[in-house]
This record gives sequence, C-alpha cells and structure tokens, in this order.
Amino acid sequence: MDMTGVLNHLRNLVAFDTQNPPRSLEADAAIFSYIGDALGGDFEIDIIDHGLGRISLLAVRGKPTLLFNVHLDTVPVIKGSRFPALEMTRDGNRLYGRGCCDIKGAAACLLQVAGTTDRPMALLFTTDEEGASGVCVAEFVRSEQSRAFEQVVVAEPTDCLAVLSHRGYLSVKGEFAGVSGHSSEPRALQDNALHKLSNWVAAAVTEAAQMEAENRRPCFNVGEVHGGIKSNVIADRANLHWSARLSPGDSNEDFLSKMTSLDTSGSGEWNVPFSGPPMPTGGNDTSKARAFVERHGIEAGAAVDFWTEASLFAQTGMPAIVLGPGNIAQAHVLDEWVSMEQLELALQIYTKLVNSHD
Repeated sequence: MDMTGVLNHLRNLVAFDTQNPPRSLEADAAIFSYIGDALGGDFEIDIIDHGLGRISLLAVRGKPTLLFNVHLDTVPVIKGSRFPALEMTRDGNRLYGRGCCDIKGAAACLLQVAGTTDRPMALLFTTDEEGASGVCVAEFVRSEQSRAFEQVVVAEPTDCLAVLSHRGYLSVKGEFAGVSGHSSEPRALQDNALHKLSNWVAAAVTEAAQMEAENRRPCFNVGEVHGGIKSNVIADRANLHWSARLSPGDSNEDFLSKMTSLDTSGSGEWNVPFSGPPMPTGGNDTSKARAFVERHGIEAGAAVDFWTEASLFAQTGMPAIVLGPGNIAQAHVLDEWVSMEQLELALQIYTKLVNSHD
C-alpha cells in the first residue's frame, strides 16, 4: 500500500503547534486552512470557535451517516526528547513526533481517505480533548447537525481494534472551611480545616477500598492537598483535588454524591472541573455499536482504562466506538511514536468503512 500521502499529511500536521495547554488556537489558525485544502471543494466545512482555543471543524461530503471524530490538540512537548517534537521523524518502522500517536496519525489517514474516494464522508476535528475540556464534542452532540449521524468512530489509539467500553474520568476540587486561632485552644481538633479534610479523605479511601473489594475499582486518587500556614495556627482553609475513573456502566454523578456525603463536618464545598462519563453510561448499552463492528468485520478489543470523548457521543444514545492507530502506551511520552503497520491498517479500515457507507 502506498503510504506517501499519509506520511505527507502526518508530517504537515505534526509541524503545527497544537499543544494543550496553552491551547492558543483560533479559528483562522493555519492547521484549519491546511485541512480545508487537503479535503478539497467537495466538502462543506463549518468552523465554530467556542472560545479559549476550543475550535470545531465539521467537514461533510454528501449525506453520510458515519462520523469520524479526531482531536487535533496534543499534550505539551517534554524537554529532552531524542527527536524534534514538532517534526515527523522516521526511524525504521517508527514515526516520531508530538501527536503521531495521539492522534494526528489517525487524522493523516482520514485525510488520505478523503482524497482518494468521492464517497460520502464526515469528519469532526476538535482542539480541546487534552486537558479534559470536551466542550467541542459536548456542543456538537447538542446541535442539530449531530442528528444526521447514526454511528461515530473516535480515532484514539487502540491498536486498530474496535473498543466499545472504557472508564470515565471525574475531576473534583474540594474546599474545607475552619476557624483560625492559636493551636493551644481545645477547639483546634474540631475547627481545623485540615482535620476536616483529613477525616473526609480517610472516609473516602475506606469507601473506595470497599468498592475495590467488590470488584468495582473506582481508581480513586487524591492528587493535591493544600492548606494552613504554620503548625501552631489552626488552619481556616484547606483544599484538595481528587479524581476517579469509574467502570463502564457506573455513574459519575452517583459516585460524586456518595463521596461528598462522607463529609460529616458539613463544611466542604465541591467543584467539578470535568466529568467525562464511562462508556457505556448507565441506561445505555453497546448493542448497536457491537452490531456495527460485526457487520464490517472489524476485530474488537477489550475495554480500556483511559477515557475518550466517545462517551460524550454514547451518553446521548449515539452508537460510538474507539478505533485508531497506535497504542496508548506510546502517547504522552517523551518521544511519542506510531508504527507504519498501524497507520497502514488504520488506512485500510477507514477506507473500508467509508466505501461501505452512504
């Protein structure tokens, strides 16, 4: 299979700086002009600027019922890499560069498919997947445009296996209030905000451990704790940031309600920066997506632990699968890479899907 076109697209896509953060893109950024030129005049292109570098580009040719979703933003470049992060470098069978695996390699394959067939096709490019924003997809699934599609393929790295279920991602910040004063006062045990926070953490860890014992691993993790000013001052404020990755079928909302109810002090205030549901969410199943995979003879893979925006489509009842070149272990690393074989396989699968759909 001639991969020249895919490699040219990937080389150009990697060269565009789409790091998130800082997510400094605007609707007139050069990467969108490149995509428009690569797709050609047969596609109707709609670009929406949601602000804060969150841009959606929907490209549609004909009246397809299948939608491909690709995010263009990447995680930040890490210093010390062997290869230039914003250049595609080929080393044997591997292609290096930020985004090669996650997920500009998939974008390159889809652009190549678009240029080598005149079949109906739809692609949704977004720029706010990294950093857990999800505004672009969330807005799209609420739009009238989404009603035209019966199946979504989200092109995250899955070794080109069709993934139908994955964990969610819940990010929560909490703040506990206390009453400041001298640490010699007896009320310090009850009024110290850090004590209240610590009691909640202990209760939350116990709850999470109980779920683990019941084979319902929530991946609960307290990542940050801040508070107090000195050891002899009663802390009047304490903050923490925790996360959970719930199993397919579980509810982020139910878990959040259960965990926050463990605050016996009544002083905790909670803020949810991001809540990405598991796939499938409660009340939905994967039967339609599974039928799609079987109908097209695609090899299915096991559930994965990482979150994708496929769940944002699926929670609305729109069947979605995750399928893209590369492995998640190759993403977000110092020298990100994808193999030529994986790109070739993705190109074959995407081409087959487009050619077999109206």
